[in-house]
Amino acid sequence: MQLELLNDQGQATAKVEAPDTVFARDYNEALVHQVVVAYQANARQGTRAQLTRAEVKHSTKKPFRQKGTGRARAGMTSSPLWRGGGRIFPNKPDENFAHKVNKKMYRAGMASILSQLARDGRLAVVDSIGVEAPKTRLLAAKFKAMGLDSVMVIADHVDDNLALASRNLANVLVVEPRYADPLSLVFYKKVLLTKGAIEQFKEMFA
Repeated sequence: MQLELLNDQGQATAKVEAPDTVFARDYNEALVHQVVVAYQANARQGTRAQLTRAEVKHSTKKPFRQKGTGRARAGMTSSPLWRGGGRIFPNKPDENFAHKVNKKMYRAGMASILSQLARDGRLAVVDSIGVEAPKTRLLAAKFKAMGLDSVMVIADHVDDNLALASRNLANVLVVEPRYADPLSLVFYKKVLLTKGAIEQFKEMFA
């Protein structure tokens, strides 16, 4: 598989050879869906909680007499049928949302995403990317010159200047290959790889 090599103006100047085992696989939609859903599920903290009828604040007084009112019988206002009452099956913080994905499946799913991005023209290569100082405007000007408004940069090494300059830019994510995730690869319109990142992906997913 050959990927486009972009210059500082976002123009393709040459082609870069990339391993077919990572960038030329068939697209497996079911596997990609499973990997993305598992990533989102495993990111959930599970900190939300609801109250049972025993935990809500209420009075134990009978709301009205048993007979003669024409209303349904009621013993406490904490009933789940009442407004302000407890939940029958409440959500609790100890609920486990984890989805297990085998390593082989995850590698195949990531390679499938990268391959489809390459076929769609959303994946390109740059020699390197960096800024002289940790200034957001410097990196923003670089992306503007390349015509990129939504971009994920995967660099073989992210120094402090690049990390600090990119963290306050909307629709820009700069990571090293080991931190690349399937959701971000799908989300951003353009993905830029450095040549060193290609070699690292080859070791990780080939």
